[in-house]
This record gives sequence, structure tokens and C-alpha cells, in this order.
Amino acid sequence: MDTEITVQVDGVPRRLTVDTRSTLLDVLRERLAVTSVKKGCDHGQCGACTVLSGGRRVLSCLVLAVTQDGAQVVTAEGLASLAAADDGQLGDDLHPMQRAFIDCDAFQCGYCTPGQVVSAVGMLDEFARGWPSAVTGGTGAPRLDHAEVAERMSGNLCRCGAYVNIVSAVHQAAEASSAQRTAGTESAG
Repeated sequence: MDTEITVQVDGVPRRLTVDTRSTLLDVLRERLAVTSVKKGCDHGQCGACTVLSGGRRVLSCLVLAVTQDGAQVVTAEGLASLAAADDGQLGDDLHPMQRAFIDCDAFQCGYCTPGQVVSAVGMLDEFARGWPSAVTGGTGAPRLDHAEVAERMSGNLCRCGAYVNIVSAVHQAAEASSAQRTAGTESAG
């Protein structure tokens, strides 16, 4: 059975008719030509298809497209636009997480990289909100140490083994984001 949905993908509203059995991954790749979203395992086990939906990380291979009617979906391709919207400037600037992945050489073959980058952006938002993970100790706010980043990114596999550099990239982006927030607070005061 087909149904019509409207979904905003990387800031662009898209209206399309989809089979109610189609996954968000298949609609993004096959219908909308958003190829940064990768099909890895197609079972929700590798994280290559990670996108943000309503600001939250989702595995697009496990999400039916019909459930995204009215949603705002951000892929790796849309992160640069998201960064530009945050700083009020348009252009082809990279999102701080994309820049950190390049600076830290946090990829090898690159297949998992879009999902890793999107997941890391979502993970830092979860961390900033104070959401605990399986390794968060005590009742206080979580600390963004190596174990915390590794646990929060554990749903994204890298067959090339770039994990050490991925953790470094997440730390670099977190520091850049923190510095940007601090600068914004100081200029506002």
C-alpha cells in the first residue's frame, strides 16, 4: 500500500508517495538520491545508516519512512547546512564534527564515516543534555572521557579500525563546540 508523506531532508521539504513497507534508508538513497546514508548491514547493527530525525539519532534501515511524515531528517550531507544555520552564515563550511574527522584522520575507507559523523553529532547533543550512558558513573553529570565516548559510539562499527582517531575527533569537536558556546556567552554579556 502506498501513502503520501512530507519529510524535510537536510532542510528541503520533500513530498513523496512511498510504499508503507519502505525504510527511511531506502527512500533516502533510492528515491531522493541522498547517498551519504550508507546501507551496511540492513539490520541495525553497524550504524552506517545513522541519520538525525528530530535531532535524535536513528538507524534509518530500521525506521519505516511513513513514520517520518512531518519529520526533520538530517544526513551527513546536511550537517554543513546545519552548521551554517547555527552561525548565521551560508556557504559550504563543514560542520565542526566533519572538520574534526578530517583533522584527526578519523576515517580510512570512508564507508562508515557519514554514519559515524552523524552519530557523533547526535551523541554530543545527548551528552550536553546530561543523558547517562551504560558507563556513566555515579549520579552526577557524565564526563566526556574515552570510555564515555567509546560507549556512546559503540553502535557504529568501523571495519577499518579507526576508533582511536574517531574518539579524538569527537573530543576535538566537543572542545570546539564548548569554546564556541563560551565565546557566545561572553559576547552576549
